[in-house]
Amino acid sequence: MTGPERLLVIVEDDAAFARTLRRSFERRGYAVLSAASHDALVALLADHDPGYAVVDLKLGGASGLACVQALHAHDPDMRIVVLTGFASIATAVEAIKLGASHYLAKPSNTDDIEAAFDRADGDAATPVDGRQTSIKTLEWEHIHQTLVDTDFNISEAARRLGMHRRTLARKLEKRQLR
Repeated sequence: MTGPERLLVIVEDDAAFARTLRRSFERRGYAVLSAASHDALVALLADHDPGYAVVDLKLGGASGLACVQALHAHDPDMRIVVLTGFASIATAVEAIKLGASHYLAKPSNTDDIEAAFDRADGDAATPVDGRQTSIKTLEWEHIHQTLVDTDFNISEAARRLGMHRRTLARKLEKRQLR
């Protein structure tokens, strides 16, 4: 079993992005493991005890939230940062409830992620702005909540939203931040 000192696991299905993160964290002194799916992560956790994790919210057609849950169950003290190109309040709340330490929208770099690892507590001084939410943001958050509710099943989400599957897929492609 490898100890949790500076062992990091990256759960990311984009091989190029995972490789870039790996190199960057290795230069900072982390030992890095990678998994591209929930099943690969579970197999990896059988032999390793990472102290840190970076999890992509959307892993192919699956949700990274199951990975957050598995990581937190493996070690409740693990520092877990969720990265997503589909940022929404609903998934941020779910990620934190399931054990994530922090939630960052892509693009995020190694500095952002490492800073998130170091932030153990919330910040009560964070300003609460009175800015009105745009209709596009409200629509996006509704779509994303529906995706979370359907475990990222595009066809079922489209049915619940009353739109054609291809229309929903196009909206998701436009909004993605990668």
